[in-house]
Amino acid sequence: MDFKQAIQHVLQNYANFEGRACRSEYWYWVLAMIIAEVILYAIGLRFLYTLFALATIVPSIAVAVRRLHDIDKIGWLVLIGLIPFVGWLVIIYWAVQPGTSGPNQYGHDPLAGAEAPAGN
Repeated sequence: MDFKQAIQHVLQNYANFEGRACRSEYWYWVLAMIIAEVILYAIGLRFLYTLFALATIVPSIAVAVRRLHDIDKIGWLVLIGLIPFVGWLVIIYWAVQPGTSGPNQYGHDPLAGAEAPAGN
């Protein structure tokens, strides 16, 4: 998945907390958010920066949950990120892990194409 596809996929699934997200989708989204927020903040558009941050909270959480699903972990574990410092380290560690090969309880492997969901 390339940068443009990843951003489009996250925005199309902005409130979808089901399924799986591959590493490239997650990390391209993180990169896009960092770039956009740095630009908005640097040029002094703090109001737009705040609006942008608020508008991207749900898609950011959703892609993080789907990323945890890809490594076969429950999405609620994203709340570990609320623990100062240590929580973010755990989330980053999980986010860099390769996803489960083949289908898992959360759906088909996003890198394997359009396989049938697990259990079918």
